[in-house]
Amino acid sequence: MKCAALLTDAFGRVRETVHDVLEGLTAEELAARLDPAANSIAWLVWHLTRVQDDHLADAAGTEQVWTTDGWYERFALPFPARATGYGHRSAEVAAVRPDGPQLLAGYHDAVHERTLAFVQGLTGSSLDRVVDESWTPSVTLGVRLVSVVSEGLQHVGQAAFLRGVLRRQAG
Repeated sequence: MKCAALLTDAFGRVRETVHDVLEGLTAEELAARLDPAANSIAWLVWHLTRVQDDHLADAAGTEQVWTTDGWYERFALPFPARATGYGHRSAEVAAVRPDGPQLLAGYHDAVHERTLAFVQGLTGSSLDRVVDESWTPSVTLGVRLVSVVSEGLQHVGQAAFLRGVLRRQAG
């Protein structure tokens, strides 16, 4: 299997699960939290997509979909455009309250398409390129991509768990 195909499959699994989690949810379910300090489905999906957008744009040397395609304005969140959710406190989590799943799914799909366009051109040797020297050891493109997939799968798994809890509670 070529690395582009492997990465396409990995990011595709995140996208597929994002859509499964979001399907049919109400605005109330998207914003629900198990306790006041917990993350909501809306915040989890927004955050995992923001991280993917931020990290892939940086690695590709492009602008983020968030700002170039108008998603920042559509979401109208009370955060700076560069915010990805790292370090968010309870009030910031609570601020991510879309009217329904379409906005979250649309943003995720736009980021996914940009991601696929980037990974399609990768070869095994391109994964060795250093993309972040602020860590020891420096972070290569391969490590960054695995990190983004890992974070995406963890957060979408949390969102799927929360969806299950909410749906069981609703009866």
